[in-house]
Amino acid sequence: MILGIALAVLSGVCNGLFTAPMKLQARWKWENTWFVFIVVSCLLMPVSILAATAPGWMQVLAAAPAGALAAALGFGFAWGFGAIAFGRSVDLLGVAIANSVVIGLSSALGSLVPLVMGGRIELAPRILTLLAGVAAFLAGVALCGAAGVARDRATAQRAATPASMTGYFFAAAAGVMSAVFNIGFTLALPISRGGVRAGHSEFAATNCIWLLMLGAGAIPNLAFCAWLMRRNRTAKLLSGPASARGWIIAFVMGLLWGGSIFLYGASVPRLGDIGPSIGWPLSLAVGLAVANLMGILLGEWKTAGAAAVIRMRWGLAVLAAAIFLCAFSARMS
Repeated sequence: MILGIALAVLSGVCNGLFTAPMKLQARWKWENTWFVFIVVSCLLMPVSILAATAPGWMQVLAAAPAGALAAALGFGFAWGFGAIAFGRSVDLLGVAIANSVVIGLSSALGSLVPLVMGGRIELAPRILTLLAGVAAFLAGVALCGAAGVARDRATAQRAATPASMTGYFFAAAAGVMSAVFNIGFTLALPISRGGVRAGHSEFAATNCIWLLMLGAGAIPNLAFCAWLMRRNRTAKLLSGPASARGWIIAFVMGLLWGGSIFLYGASVPRLGDIGPSIGWPLSLAVGLAVANLMGILLGEWKTAGAAAVIRMRWGLAVLAAAIFLCAFSARMS
């Protein structure tokens, strides 16, 4: 159980760090970085890790229930559009507001829906503790988002681009489809159970699910990036002597985010019978806290007013409480 909590926390750390290298990107456009990032995290990593941990993975998939396979592919494909919607919401609303809406919806739905689907909603102490952790997480997200809005207003970053209803629509869609990722993973768990029965470890068997979900999710992302590179004529930036920096940055991003997914998958079997409902908010809470701490270390709050800094500190404190509650609920399983 302690190992499961540690893996979920480490997953959140990787998730909170994966966007930091983008700040070092100078020559490439978003579509260049995102294209390579998706290839590394959603294609190369799943295939490499699965080949190393479960050589007989094709037999596992062949023996898996059709419903579980359809859930992994369908929900993974839907998540791919959620990643695109998230990028659009950031452009229209800014990082603070977009992340607050997206992560708030994703954490609540991604944690509660698996409980409802499994018939686990009950007045048991561990469920009440988990629900308290989710509520604390949403409160922390709201405080961090409010701090970001106050900071952006203080630095006049959003003065020329007011938030639009279109941006909120994309953010809501991204939040729902990000939660869909965890719901699809829950529905696809029979694949990993079949792999364990076939003699594979839980980690190796779970990697069969990631191969399907991440591979399906890569399709809309790669298609959208290819369309943007053709429209903006930016495909040429992928080659040439000056492109090495871009490849390294995108590769590191892919390793961090892909690593967060595989670490989350390794944590779920160790968190009890409601592992997806515990691990998801725990990982997201840690990821949001790390992302905001990185923003502080990178000097993003130097020009923010006192009110914004105070809200951020309270937000991080509430997120710490959410992390504790989610971890404690796992210990109660």
